Amino acid sequence: MTALRSWCRRVATAVTVLAALTAAGVGSPSASAALAAPATPSAAAPAAPHSTPLFAYFYQWFDPTSWNRAKIDYPALGKYSSDDVNVLRQQIEWAKGAGITGFVVSWKSTDVDNRRLETLMKVATAEKFQLAMIYQGLDFSRKPLPVARVAADFSYFQQHFAPDPVFYRMAGKPLTIWSGTWAYSAAEVATVTRGVRPAMLVLSTEKSLAGYQRISALTDGDAYYWSSVNPDTNSNYGAKLDQLSKAIHQDQKYWIAPFAPGFDARLVGGQQTVDRKDGQTLRTEYANAVRSSPDLLGLISWNEFSENTYVEPSQKYGNLFIQVLSQLRNAGPTASAAAAASDSSGAAPPGSHLSAWPNVLRLGGFLLFLIICVALIGRARRKRNSAPPPDQRVSAPHDLVRHD
Repeated sequence: MTALRSWCRRVATAVTVLAALTAAGVGSPSASAALAAPATPSAAAPAAPHSTPLFAYFYQWFDPTSWNRAKIDYPALGKYSSDDVNVLRQQIEWAKGAGITGFVVSWKSTDVDNRRLETLMKVATAEKFQLAMIYQGLDFSRKPLPVARVAADFSYFQQHFAPDPVFYRMAGKPLTIWSGTWAYSAAEVATVTRGVRPAMLVLSTEKSLAGYQRISALTDGDAYYWSSVNPDTNSNYGAKLDQLSKAIHQDQKYWIAPFAPGFDARLVGGQQTVDRKDGQTLRTEYANAVRSSPDLLGLISWNEFSENTYVEPSQKYGNLFIQVLSQLRNAGPTASAAAAASDSSGAAPPGSHLSAWPNVLRLGGFLLFLIICVALIGRARRKRNSAPPPDQRVSAPHDLVRHD
């Protein structure tokens, strides 16, 4: 009887522990992997997605006639001009509703770009929305602009725009990015950045670890503009982001991780396409970007309609992609991890209702076993209470048989 009671107590303890572990998710594939994985930067649990600022690359080069070239879809707002204040206000309101912190505005110093940037700054200020700047260092033919022109433009931006509080600051300095740094020598990069870096950040847009390290002493980090990656076919994709993040953070500099909803630049000379998959590509790339521990998330893009990386509401997709983005920004890390783990194999992602069933069945089995155990103890107690004193049992064992 004592041995039975002790054994049942051990079963009860095991059931209690199992219940706690099941509630925490241990026993599922994702939880087992998490327990076994070493605490590396890429394996460490990411912060809640909404806690990392998210900036969307924003293009201000549109006139009504721009929409007649290389487009397969058009904005829900129509063939707008980037000068239209009402369009800018609606774009910012949509972006804020989707969890976007600000726009990284494509710019170089021209009369048109300067005018449009000033207009956007006024609207963003009124809407309490942040801005950063990405300098377009390559011309329309993808050739690098003259170094003297780039240096003069960065200096102009620092003097005329950067002091405005609408521009997002990191460590007290406004954020700028230089697109096309890979087309310039280290000496040329130094010519541009040495005069402005004391007052503002200048991040490169290098595409590899070697590229970043080539000019890391001359810049403040890296914003990889990787719009064409296909997460379904590039097995090295996440590892490459992690590698860049680790190296940049070891240098105590800033890492902006890229993610996009899809890609199709065939009408502007490209060949590769990345299927949007009704939002799944955006979810997968977002999860990989978050997992690389970025200082900022860089969404490619708000309105690049030629390479078809936009999330802005459109005639073809409606509000789908800002709705997906809003879901991602309002979800916790678990949702992002599930998005990264999902694939086309048909297997239930970790944390889904289907993957929880084995734990439920195991817990139910142990509970049933505990009920049986309690019943046995009760029966043993009834036997003991109904039995005669020990001396009677010795002299008249048949009484036990009779009472049964």
